[in-house]
Amino acid sequence: MQKQKEIVLNNGVKMPPIGYGVFRMTNLEECENAVVQAIKTGYRLIDTAAAYENETAVGKAIRRAIDEEIVSRKEIFVTTKLWITDTSYEKSKEGFKRSLDRLGLDYVDLYLIHQPYNDYYGAWRALEELYEEGKVKSIGVDNFTQDRMADFLFFNKVKPAVNMIECNAYFQREDECRYLKEQNI
Repeated sequence: MQKQKEIVLNNGVKMPPIGYGVFRMTNLEECENAVVQAIKTGYRLIDTAAAYENETAVGKAIRRAIDEEIVSRKEIFVTTKLWITDTSYEKSKEGFKRSLDRLGLDYVDLYLIHQPYNDYYGAWRALEELYEEGKVKSIGVDNFTQDRMADFLFFNKVKPAVNMIECNAYFQREDECRYLKEQNI
Protein backbone atom coordinates (compact mmCIF):
# COMPACT_ATOMS: atom_id res chain seq x y z
CA MET A 1 0.00 0.00 0.00
CA GLN A 2 1.35 3.39 -0.99
CA LYS A 3 1.63 5.92 1.83
CA GLN A 4 -1.15 8.50 1.59
CA LYS A 5 -0.99 12.12 2.68
CA GLU A 6 -2.10 12.40 6.30
CA ILE A 7 -5.14 14.35 7.43
CA VAL A 8 -4.35 17.01 10.03
CA LEU A 9 -7.17 17.23 12.56
CA ASN A 10 -8.26 20.53 14.12
CA ASN A 11 -6.03 19.87 17.16
CA GLY A 12 -2.91 19.22 15.05
CA VAL A 13 -2.97 15.41 15.34
CA LYS A 14 -2.14 13.64 12.07
CA MET A 15 -4.47 10.83 11.01
CA PRO A 16 -4.02 8.39 8.12
CA PRO A 17 -6.68 8.99 5.44
CA ILE A 18 -7.45 5.29 4.90
CA GLY A 19 -8.14 2.83 7.66
CA TYR A 20 -8.94 -0.78 8.30
CA GLY A 21 -12.29 -1.33 10.04
CA VAL A 22 -13.27 -4.46 11.93
CA PHE A 23 -17.07 -4.04 12.08
CA ARG A 24 -18.81 -7.46 12.06
CA MET A 25 -15.57 -9.40 12.63
CA THR A 26 -16.93 -11.74 15.29
CA ASN A 27 -14.34 -14.51 15.07
CA LEU A 28 -11.63 -13.05 17.30
CA GLU A 29 -8.78 -15.18 15.94
CA GLU A 30 -9.68 -14.21 12.37
CA CYS A 31 -9.99 -10.57 13.42
CA GLU A 32 -6.55 -10.61 15.04
CA ASN A 33 -4.94 -12.22 11.99
CA ALA A 34 -6.73 -9.85 9.61
CA VAL A 35 -5.53 -6.79 11.52
CA VAL A 36 -1.94 -8.07 11.58
CA GLN A 37 -2.15 -8.68 7.83
CA ALA A 38 -3.64 -5.21 7.27
CA ILE A 39 -0.76 -3.65 9.20
CA LYS A 40 1.76 -5.71 7.18
CA THR A 41 0.25 -4.42 3.95
CA GLY A 42 0.49 -0.79 5.08
CA TYR A 43 -2.67 0.14 6.93
CA ARG A 44 -1.88 2.40 9.87
CA LEU A 45 -5.37 3.39 11.04
CA ILE A 46 -7.31 0.61 12.76
CA ASP A 47 -10.97 1.30 13.57
CA THR A 48 -12.92 -0.67 16.18
CA ALA A 49 -15.62 0.01 18.79
CA ALA A 50 -16.84 -1.35 22.09
CA ALA A 51 -20.02 -2.48 20.32
CA TYR A 52 -18.04 -4.58 17.82
CA GLU A 53 -16.89 -6.83 20.70
CA ASN A 54 -13.45 -7.34 19.14
CA GLU A 55 -11.25 -4.75 20.83
CA THR A 56 -9.28 -7.56 22.54
CA ALA A 57 -8.40 -9.11 19.16
CA VAL A 58 -7.42 -5.71 17.77
CA GLY A 59 -5.17 -5.09 20.78
CA LYS A 60 -3.51 -8.50 20.38
CA ALA A 61 -2.93 -7.78 16.69
CA ILE A 62 -1.31 -4.43 17.44
CA ARG A 63 0.96 -5.98 20.08
CA ARG A 64 1.90 -8.77 17.63
CA ALA A 65 2.76 -6.22 14.97
CA ILE A 66 4.90 -4.30 17.47
CA ASP A 67 6.57 -7.48 18.81
CA GLU A 68 7.33 -8.63 15.25
CA GLU A 69 8.83 -5.17 14.62
CA ILE A 70 6.45 -4.43 11.76
CA VAL A 71 5.54 -1.07 13.32
CA SER A 72 5.97 0.90 16.51
CA ARG A 73 2.99 2.00 18.60
CA LYS A 74 3.37 5.60 17.49
CA GLU A 75 2.94 4.52 13.84
CA ILE A 76 -0.49 2.97 14.50
CA PHE A 77 -3.56 5.20 14.79
CA VAL A 78 -6.23 3.45 16.87
CA THR A 79 -9.85 4.57 16.86
CA THR A 80 -12.50 3.13 19.15
CA LYS A 81 -15.97 4.23 20.12
CA LEU A 82 -18.12 4.59 23.23
CA TRP A 83 -21.34 2.60 22.96
CA ILE A 84 -24.73 4.15 23.73
CA THR A 85 -25.24 2.18 26.97
CA ASP A 86 -22.21 4.04 28.37
CA THR A 87 -23.19 7.48 27.10
CA SER A 88 -23.20 9.54 30.28
CA TYR A 89 -20.51 11.33 32.25
CA GLU A 90 -19.84 8.54 34.75
CA LYS A 91 -20.33 5.56 32.47
CA SER A 92 -18.22 6.97 29.65
CA LYS A 93 -15.11 6.96 31.82
CA GLU A 94 -15.83 3.34 32.78
CA GLY A 95 -16.49 2.46 29.13
CA PHE A 96 -13.23 4.08 28.07
CA LYS A 97 -11.28 2.18 30.73
CA ARG A 98 -12.81 -1.12 29.58
CA SER A 99 -11.89 -0.35 25.96
CA LEU A 100 -8.35 0.66 26.90
CA ASP A 101 -7.95 -2.52 28.97
CA ARG A 102 -9.28 -4.72 26.17
CA LEU A 103 -6.99 -3.02 23.67
CA GLY A 104 -4.06 -3.31 26.08
CA LEU A 105 -2.88 0.19 25.21
CA ASP A 106 -1.74 3.22 27.19
CA TYR A 107 -3.76 5.62 25.06
CA VAL A 108 -6.15 5.77 22.12
CA ASP A 109 -5.53 8.07 19.16
CA LEU A 110 -9.20 8.87 18.52
CA TYR A 111 -12.15 8.19 20.82
CA LEU A 112 -15.65 8.78 19.51
CA ILE A 113 -19.16 8.93 20.93
CA HIS A 114 -20.69 6.24 18.73
CA GLN A 115 -24.17 7.74 18.37
CA PRO A 116 -26.04 10.81 19.67
CA TYR A 117 -28.21 9.01 22.23
CA ASN A 118 -28.61 9.24 25.99
CA ASP A 119 -26.54 11.88 27.80
CA TYR A 120 -24.00 12.59 25.08
CA TYR A 121 -23.34 16.05 26.54
CA GLY A 122 -22.26 14.46 29.83
CA ALA A 123 -20.22 11.88 27.95
CA TRP A 124 -18.51 14.66 26.00
CA ARG A 125 -17.45 16.35 29.27
CA ALA A 126 -15.79 13.08 30.29
CA LEU A 127 -14.10 12.76 26.86
CA GLU A 128 -12.80 16.32 27.22
CA GLU A 129 -11.23 15.30 30.54
CA LEU A 130 -9.70 12.15 29.02
CA TYR A 131 -8.29 14.34 26.24
CA GLU A 132 -6.85 16.86 28.73
CA GLU A 133 -5.28 13.98 30.71
CA GLY A 134 -3.56 12.67 27.54
CA LYS A 135 -5.35 9.33 27.57
CA VAL A 136 -6.85 10.21 24.19
CA LYS A 137 -5.02 12.14 21.44
CA SER A 138 -8.25 13.34 19.77
CA ILE A 139 -11.96 13.15 20.52
CA GLY A 140 -14.92 13.20 18.22
CA VAL A 141 -18.35 11.88 17.40
CA ASP A 142 -19.88 9.33 15.05
CA ASN A 143 -23.21 9.40 13.23
CA PHE A 144 -24.14 12.96 14.24
CA THR A 145 -26.41 14.73 11.74
CA GLN A 146 -25.82 18.35 10.81
CA ASP A 147 -28.53 19.67 13.14
CA ARG A 148 -27.21 17.66 16.11
CA MET A 149 -23.69 18.80 15.29
CA ALA A 150 -24.66 22.49 15.18
CA ASP A 151 -26.31 22.24 18.59
CA PHE A 152 -23.42 20.21 19.98
CA LEU A 153 -20.81 22.75 18.84
CA PHE A 154 -22.66 25.60 20.51
CA PHE A 155 -22.63 24.02 23.98
CA ASN A 156 -19.13 22.51 24.29
CA LYS A 157 -15.64 23.75 25.07
CA VAL A 158 -13.63 21.36 22.86
CA LYS A 159 -14.68 21.04 19.22
CA PRO A 160 -14.85 17.46 17.93
CA ALA A 161 -11.88 16.60 15.71
CA VAL A 162 -13.98 14.14 13.71
CA ASN A 163 -17.60 13.34 12.92
CA MET A 164 -17.42 9.88 11.36
CA ILE A 165 -20.34 9.56 8.96
CA GLU A 166 -21.19 7.12 6.23
CA CYS A 167 -20.48 8.39 2.73
CA ASN A 168 -20.48 6.27 -0.42
CA ALA A 169 -21.31 6.51 -4.13
CA TYR A 170 -25.05 6.21 -3.43
CA PHE A 171 -25.14 8.32 -0.25
CA GLN A 172 -22.69 11.19 -0.71
CA ARG A 173 -24.00 13.59 1.95
CA GLU A 174 -22.48 16.62 0.24
CA ASP A 175 -24.29 19.12 2.52
CA GLU A 176 -23.10 17.31 5.66
CA CYS A 177 -19.50 17.13 4.39
CA ARG A 178 -19.51 20.80 3.38
CA TYR A 179 -20.85 21.81 6.82
CA LEU A 180 -18.21 19.77 8.65
CA LYS A 181 -15.46 21.24 6.49
CA GLU A 182 -16.75 24.76 7.24
CA GLN A 183 -16.60 23.93 10.97
CA ASN A 184 -13.03 22.53 10.63
CA ILE A 185 -14.14 19.06 11.66
